Amino acid sequence: MKLSRPVSWFLLAFGVWSWVIWVTFVKNLIKDGSGLAFDDGHPTAYFWVHLLLAVVSFVLGTVIGGIGLRGLRALRRTS
Repeated sequence: MKLSRPVSWFLLAFGVWSWVIWVTFVKNLIKDGSGLAFDDGHPTAYFWVHLLLAVVSFVLGTVIGGIGLRGLRALRRTS
C-alpha cells in the first residue's frame, strides 16, 4: 500500500505530537502537588492509570510516526 505525501506527513506529525504531549503530561504527573497522583509519597491509582495511558500513547505514537516516516521514505525513493 502506498501512502500519499500528506497522509505520511500527518502520521509523522501525529507521532511527534503524541510524544510531546505525553512527555509533558508525565512530567506534570510526577510533579503533581494536588494529591491526585501521590498520597503521602506513594503513587495512587490515578498515577498508575495515567502512566499506563502515557506508555500506550508512546507506543502508538512511535508506531504511527514510524509508518508515516516509512511512507515518506518510500515516496522519496520513487520520485
